[in-house]
Amino acid sequence: MSSHPSLSGHKIKQRKVAKDVFITPKELAKSHIDMIDGKPDDIWLDPCKNDGSYYDQFPTESKEYCEILEDKDFFLYDGSPDIIIQNPPYSLMDKWIKKNIELKPRVISFLIGLGNLTARRIEMFEKAGYGLTKLRMLKVWSWFGMSVLVVFEKDKQSIIECDRKVYRDVPALPVPVPVPVPHP
Repeated sequence: MSSHPSLSGHKIKQRKVAKDVFITPKELAKSHIDMIDGKPDDIWLDPCKNDGSYYDQFPTESKEYCEILEDKDFFLYDGSPDIIIQNPPYSLMDKWIKKNIELKPRVISFLIGLGNLTARRIEMFEKAGYGLTKLRMLKVWSWFGMSVLVVFEKDKQSIIECDRKVYRDVPALPVPVPVPVPHP
């Protein structure tokens, strides 16, 4: 794969099979969990458990998980979690967000690639009554690009504002004047 960012990104978008399994380092999962303001009686859900990076470190025994490799499909889950925290499959991001919102937890939190945090997706949460209350950028050594931890909370004010206006009236740059190059 090319080291040029735009070419690498293009190749990722054009691949035939999604590569959605990225195991979260345990230290990062713990740091992510620590960002959540949980309550003693909260039910925590890890919808893509895999090796348990999140699930095994939840600060409670009131916890549930889904894992497609164990035939526990998140899209079939019908529980009532208070907190959903996850490193979701990026190729299913919109569908994944909709399922999280459908479950109506108090807190929804993701570890996602920075490019997956779009104004349209933030608006999906806002229309459902969730505000983006916490955001932290980070880098995982072997992953493509920057990642971000985001926390959306029900009935809370967002810490950012999305401006969806497309600005088009860009002033023309001055035309550079050629500078003669002296010849020896």
